[in-house]
Amino acid sequence: MTRHFLKDTDLSPAEQAEVLDLAVELKAAPYSRTPLAGPQTAAVIFDKTSTRTRVSFAAGIAALGGQPLIINPGEAQLGHKESIADTAQVMSRMVSTIIWRTYAQSGLEEMAEYSSVPVINSLSDDFHPCQILADLLTIREHRGDVKGQTMTYYGDGANNMANSYALGGVTAGMHVRIAAPEGFQPDAAIVAEAEALAAQTGGSLTVTDDPVAAAHGADVLVTDTWVSMGQDAAGRDDEASPFTKFQVNQELMNHGNDAIFLHCLPAYRGKEVTAEVIDGPASVVFDEAENRLHAQKALMTFLLER
Repeated sequence: MTRHFLKDTDLSPAEQAEVLDLAVELKAAPYSRTPLAGPQTAAVIFDKTSTRTRVSFAAGIAALGGQPLIINPGEAQLGHKESIADTAQVMSRMVSTIIWRTYAQSGLEEMAEYSSVPVINSLSDDFHPCQILADLLTIREHRGDVKGQTMTYYGDGANNMANSYALGGVTAGMHVRIAAPEGFQPDAAIVAEAEALAAQTGGSLTVTDDPVAAAHGADVLVTDTWVSMGQDAAGRDDEASPFTKFQVNQELMNHGNDAIFLHCLPAYRGKEVTAEVIDGPASVVFDEAENRLHAQKALMTFLLER
């Protein structure tokens, strides 16, 4: 059966750990696995612009022995003159995997339904699971075993990053805290799914509107831009923004347990995080960015070798 990676829970806790182990292996020996040798072609489709996703997948596919086929917005008939189902059936006869950075999660689900090759969600409006794999790898490198550690996310608790931190973090057995203002907290379905998973892994999910309490004793503090791609910035990005008190600053960091700081980038210094924090000694954001490459190589290898 073809395996896909559309959301964080498409990997079981054991499989997630296996992918992270493989990422460590591939970071140490970048060319030791070549599941795309041939070279086989991997299609990387962009409906949204990108820096880290584009570079990490293109470089990773090449390192795995393959050839990346980058399809930019407007360069294919996908979703316009041709249905997602037809596109999936055509492309999966020509490429070995399909990686798609898009808007609607439902589009990815339809692509996977009709594709005979692995489909990978490189970002949707609902989830960003590849980023979480990179973050877990980074936490492992700087803090040791991720299981049992506490990770606090600040900002829009209802966006794709918060959803993936909740599900991916709990899958790893972490204690995840989402600190977000009222009206911007996770959907009840995400909370219920994370809590059910936590019962199996020993992790937990806490949702709060108290930024200081959320930082207390945390091992990892993480944030994301207050305005996700495609969102209207009105009311989110000014001095009266409800997110202002959720800015990650040194005072919040001091409440942590010698915490490290993560951000998926791009970052807006002076908004969701201060320059003092993101440019300071606790910040590991550039290790995190590099680890997109290693985690995604491991994920592709895992899916392709099955």
